[in-house]
Amino acid sequence: VQLVESGGSLVQAGGSQRLSCAASGGAFRIKAMAWYRQAPGMQRELVARISSGGGSTNYADSVKGRFAISRDNAKNTMYLQMNSLKPEDTAVYYCNAIPPFASWGQGTQVTVSS
Repeated sequence: VQLVESGGSLVQAGGSQRLSCAASGGAFRIKAMAWYRQAPGMQRELVARISSGGGSTNYADSVKGRFAISRDNAKNTMYLQMNSLKPEDTAVYYCNAIPPFASWGQGTQVTVSS
């Protein structure tokens, strides 16, 4: 499976962004998926996860109530709607399965200015 993240950019605190993850291959539809992020000097962390069918979601406490994960299996695409962004949300965002596939995409940079 190849994963391509997009949608990240520079945004002011309080703003919103929508990230997309395009997946190739049929495995996407049968896997629970997640958005991860890695800030400079920090370990990669899981911020949101979604079941294979999209009916169940979970969030890290740091983003709960602000981020929403969704997926469209017909399009092999997953999304992360991010609202009320904070400077501490600045990171490279990646999508991958749970557990992760061996290969990661390049990620998409989200920078939140104060």
